Amino acid sequence: MEPLISVVIPTRERPSLVFRAVQSALRQTLNEIEVIVVIDGPDAATSQVLIQLDDPKLHVRTLNQRRGCAGARNAGISEAKSHWIAFLDDDDEWFPQKLEIQLQIAKQSHHFYPIISCRFISRSEGGDLIWPRRYPKPEEPLSEYLFCQSGVFGGEGVVLPSSILTKRDLLRKVPFRSGIPRHDDVDWLLRASTIEGVGVEFVPTTDPLLIWHMENDRNRISNTADWHFSLSWIQANRQIVTPHAYASFLMIWTSLSAAKRRNWIAFWLLPWKAYREGKPKIIDFIAHLVIWLLPVKMRRLITVFLDRREHERIYITGEK
Repeated sequence: MEPLISVVIPTRERPSLVFRAVQSALRQTLNEIEVIVVIDGPDAATSQVLIQLDDPKLHVRTLNQRRGCAGARNAGISEAKSHWIAFLDDDDEWFPQKLEIQLQIAKQSHHFYPIISCRFISRSEGGDLIWPRRYPKPEEPLSEYLFCQSGVFGGEGVVLPSSILTKRDLLRKVPFRSGIPRHDDVDWLLRASTIEGVGVEFVPTTDPLLIWHMENDRNRISNTADWHFSLSWIQANRQIVTPHAYASFLMIWTSLSAAKRRNWIAFWLLPWKAYREGKPKIIDFIAHLVIWLLPVKMRRLITVFLDRREHERIYITGEK
């Protein structure tokens, strides 16, 4: 019997984390699924751990050589039997009803290629946050939803890879771009959004459906600080982002990487390029200063406080 959803989980050398992720996928209330774990290159420890999960829904493929996260995802997509595919990063975990709820939304969508996302818990040592704080406004460009902020602190507009459910045909038409050390998820999302019939939708609930683990001491792509790559990536993709989104990416996303290295050349260069090549707003300059002048832990504590207040307001008013 063909599964209703194929779950693709790329992993490498994180056996305990992927074990937790796979368990959360196998515990879904939607039983008609297959879980495809793609091990990115020979990794005996991970293979051994996954053998313990004796479940016919689980399929493990080990690549002969490393292809990176994007290449591993593409390999999983090529083996998927279902018309619908969901992604789960090996350090994240789903709540049991995640797929069941998203599939209902996907089947009701008026888009030919719906991309269904949801709210999630961003968990770190500083506390839990519920992101995204808001959903896209009508006619809001996707790049501005992802990169632009109306406030100083982040978490406003997010589409997490582990939150995505979409059609296999779209993923084969627009595969993940291999060889990108960062931003492969938003790179795919922005390129896919240019295809006719694609639309990004969110589960219409304030409740989170997964946990995004953000431990700062763990090695992950989003913790690297290669701001030069971020700069070159957004410059190469200017045609699929708005001028405001371009400026915001420089002053917020790229600044976050540069500030970790305390590269003060970037402190001056990024606002200058944003002003000269894009259309920044005052809030972008303020966010840029906060990123550089406030320590990460302090920013996180403030964000947790503001997020809790905002979530209480959303819960009371029912606003999406």
